[in-house]
This record gives sequence, structure tokens and C-alpha cells, in this order.
Amino acid sequence: MSQPLNLVSIVCPCYNEEDGLNEFVSKIGQVMKPTGQPYEIVFVNDGSTDGTLGVMRALAAAERNITIVNFSRNFGKEIALTAGLCHATGDAIIAIDADLQDPPNLIPKFIEKYLDGYDVVYGRRIERQGDSWLKKATAHGFYRVMRRLGPVPLPENVGDFRLMSRRTVDALMRLPEAHRFMKGLFAWVGYRSCAVDYVREPRFSGSTKWRYGQLLNLSIEGITSFTTVPLRLTTYLGFFIALFAFAGGAFYLIRTLLFGDEVQGFPTLFLTILLLGGVQLIALGVIGEYLGRVFNETKRRPLFLIDEISWSEAGATRRKDRDAFLFGIPSVLPETTVPNPALMGETVLPLLSAENRTR
Repeated sequence: MSQPLNLVSIVCPCYNEEDGLNEFVSKIGQVMKPTGQPYEIVFVNDGSTDGTLGVMRALAAAERNITIVNFSRNFGKEIALTAGLCHATGDAIIAIDADLQDPPNLIPKFIEKYLDGYDVVYGRRIERQGDSWLKKATAHGFYRVMRRLGPVPLPENVGDFRLMSRRTVDALMRLPEAHRFMKGLFAWVGYRSCAVDYVREPRFSGSTKWRYGQLLNLSIEGITSFTTVPLRLTTYLGFFIALFAFAGGAFYLIRTLLFGDEVQGFPTLFLTILLLGGVQLIALGVIGEYLGRVFNETKRRPLFLIDEISWSEAGATRRKDRDAFLFGIPSVLPETTVPNPALMGETVLPLLSAENRTR
């Protein structure tokens, strides 16, 4: 059974969402207050260029349950989500976008499933209103590819909208990679999971920040960060082409020796060279993607830098226990730790054994 909930943290990465934040906080309050569960909202301002930060500050001044994590610049949604999870102090953590495409009224259902014993409760889109046919088709294709290539099954039509138990989030915070494909990491940590189906609504305000080029880059990032199958496929392709070339060379050699036919066809030779050159460039590109990730990982830079943090009332009182677990207060550190500098700009995250946890 899951532990009773003393606090629910709602994590919301934001980039240029000033028009929808007031409605978002209002919707969260409408669905959370009837449950009687104490909650906090953790906003992560991912380098917004509009008035998003000002709206956050105004909301935090009116509400005592809002934490604001303000980045020094834009680091991307995957990193913003990681930062929000890192600073959430609740016993259960819910990740949700501010655009209200993922309905907050599912949160009580998520909590109900959590109390039934599930560590992860994710929303599964049975319909995507407001998305073009091209976006739906490319999303479907991406999930099919990831299900075939990934080391663990990736649920189809499932985004970041989900509830996670404290131990699930703690497990995520122990993963040290700098290139974080969160949907894959959510699936990798496992634990008991279930789905809640819903219809994804159009955005409440504004327009999507994701362009097709960015979605393509995210897809490549997800594949290369989560699986090495493309490298293996490149190897198989190289063996196949080499075998084909060997068989073709043997065929023409035998035919020439037996029948005296000269090998003709300059265009064929020209196209073959172009084909092999293209395949080699593709292979180099695949290797380069992985090599670039190795290069970035070896630099050991922090995932993000924080300009300022404004804690919620609950977060300010509970953060000391979380700091002891996440940020390595010397009095509770084990004698030997494995440093993980990826998750905070101002600290290092140690890997603590169960007996050294403060919670």
C-alpha cells in the first residue's frame, strides 16, 4: 500500500505562459480543495521572455503554497521538469503543463489510484484535440519506433502528465545522465503503474512552443539517449552491404573468367559509389550523435543554474528533510558517496543508501 499523503506537489514547467497561469492555479484549486489534501505548486520558469515570472510572483504573494524556481536562462522542458521534481517536497508528485491541455480534474483520480497502491499513475490520451493530423501521425510513428527500439516498453500516447510516488521521484533523481529523455526515464524506473484515459483538450491560451523541427530534434534526442539500437542497426547494414558487394564481385569475376564478358556500366558504378558514400555518412552521423552525448556527459556540467528560488510555506518547512536526502548535508552523508553533479547548479547530489535517508 502507498503511504498516506501529507502533501501533494504539482510540478509545472513554464515557458512564456503568462496568459494561462491564473486560470491554471484557479483550476488546480478547484480540483484540490474538495479532496482535502494539502498541496503545493512548483513553478519552474524556464527562461521566459514575457511576463511569466511576474505572474508567478503575484500568484505566490496571494497563495502561500507556490514555489518558484527561476532559471538563469532557458534550459528546455526536460530539464525544467527535472528541476521541478528536484524541488518538490510532497509525498506524491504530479507533473502537468500550464496550458491546460492535460485536465487538472483528473488529479483526484490519480490520487485515488495512488492510495490503491500504485507508484505511477499516468494519463493516456485517447484523443488529441487541437493537434494536426501530421502531428498525430508523427507522434504515433515515434511511439511505435520507441517501443521497438527501447530497452523497456514506452506507453503509447502518454506524455509527462502523471502522478509519481516519492520513491519513484527519488529514483529518477539518482539517474546521472545530462541528456534526459523524461518519458523514457519514467518508463525505465518501473514500479507499479496504471493508466487513466482522457481526451486532450486544445490549449487554453497562446500557441504551442514546439515546432516540427524541435519535435524532430526531441525524437532524435530520445532515441539516442535511451537506446543504442541505431548503432547496432548501422553495424548490421554495414555487414549486409559488405556481403552484397562480396557476392556481386564474385559473380562478375566468375562470369568474366567463364565467358570472357567485360564488366560494363559506368552509371551503375557511379550510383554504387554514391550509395556507399551516403551510407557511410549516415553511419558517421549516428556515431557522431552518440559521441556528442559522451562528450557532453564527460564535461559534468550541472543540468541547470538557478537565479532565485521562492519556497512555498510547506516547501520551506519540509525542504530540510529533502535537502538532507538530495543535497548532502555533511552530518548525514555516508563515508563514501558517488557524486551526481547533474541536477543542481549550486550543489552536488549524492547517492545515499537506504539507512542514510532522513525520510
